[in-house]
Amino acid sequence: MRKGELENVERNRDKSLGITVYIGKKRGNAATSDFSTAAIQQTVKAAYDIARFTAEDETSGLPDDRDIAHDHRELDLFHPWAITSEEAAQLALQCEAAALGTSRLITNSEGAGVSAQQSHFFSAHTKGFRGGYASSRHSISVAPIAGKGNQMQRDAWYSSMRDAAELARPEAVGRYAAERALARLKSRKIPTTQCPVLFESPLAAGLMGGFVQAVSGGALYRKSTFLLDSLGKPAFPKHIDITEDPFLLKGKGSAPFDEEGVKTSARTVVDAGRVEGYFLSTYSARKLGMRTTGNAGGSHNLILTSRRTRG
Repeated sequence: MRKGELENVERNRDKSLGITVYIGKKRGNAATSDFSTAAIQQTVKAAYDIARFTAEDETSGLPDDRDIAHDHRELDLFHPWAITSEEAAQLALQCEAAALGTSRLITNSEGAGVSAQQSHFFSAHTKGFRGGYASSRHSISVAPIAGKGNQMQRDAWYSSMRDAAELARPEAVGRYAAERALARLKSRKIPTTQCPVLFESPLAAGLMGGFVQAVSGGALYRKSTFLLDSLGKPAFPKHIDITEDPFLLKGKGSAPFDEEGVKTSARTVVDAGRVEGYFLSTYSARKLGMRTTGNAGGSHNLILTSRRTRG
C-alpha cells in the first residue's frame, strides 16, 4: 500500500534442485527448477561433465564422518500464516495510516507492506546424511517521509517473526517508523571529536555482519581480512562477549545442521573481547588446516552482551 492505495500484490512459488558431483578431488555442480525425470538426469550429467573438466582441489570433498549431523533437533521454525491478499492489504493500510497520523510533519510515504513466507528444503549426500525442515518468516513494514522541500527526511521500521502471532501491531510499527523519520528533522553536524558512541540495533547488526565476514573462512584463507590470525587476540573491548546459539526456538538464524549437513553447536565466538572462534565450512576449514564449525551458509543467532551490564 502507498498513500492509502493498493500498489501491488505479489505471489511467488519457486522451487529448485541443486546437485553436486565429485570425481575424486574434482567437483561440479548444477541446478534446475524442472523436477521432471529427464531434467534431473540432464542436471546430474551437467554436474558430472563440469567435474570432469575441473582442476583437482585437495581440500574438496564431503564433510568428515565425525562432523555429520545425525540427530536433528525440532526448533519450532514453521508457522504458516493463512492470510489472504485482502487481509494483508488491510494490515498494510493500518500500518501506513498510523505513520501518517503521527504528526502533521509526516507528509508522504514510500509505502507499507506485509509479507508471508514459508519454505521447505531437504538435503542428502552419499556419506549417509539425510535431513530437512520447514520454516516460515513473516513481516510488516513501512517507510514514512517527514518534512517538506529540502528538509525532507525518510526512515522506516518493520517487524519480522517466524510466527505471525508474534508480530508487532501494525499501528505500533507505523508510529515508531514515523517517530524515527521525525527525529531526523533539523539534524546538525557536531565538531570533530572523540567520544563514546552508542549504535542503535540496525546499525549494530551491520557492524556485527562486518565482523562475521572478517573471521569467515573465505576471507581468512584468501588473506583478505583485517582479522587474519586473530584467534586468541583482542578485536573488541574487554567487556564484550559474543556467543552463537543455533538452537533458539523460533530463532531467525536457528538450524540443526548447516548447508553441508554438518552438525551445528552453541559456542563462544568472542570472550572478553578476544576472538575465540571463526566461521568455517568444510572447504574453508581444510584450506586453513582446521575443522569445520558448522557454518556453511553463514552464522546462527549471534548474541552480543556486555559484562558491564551484567554487573
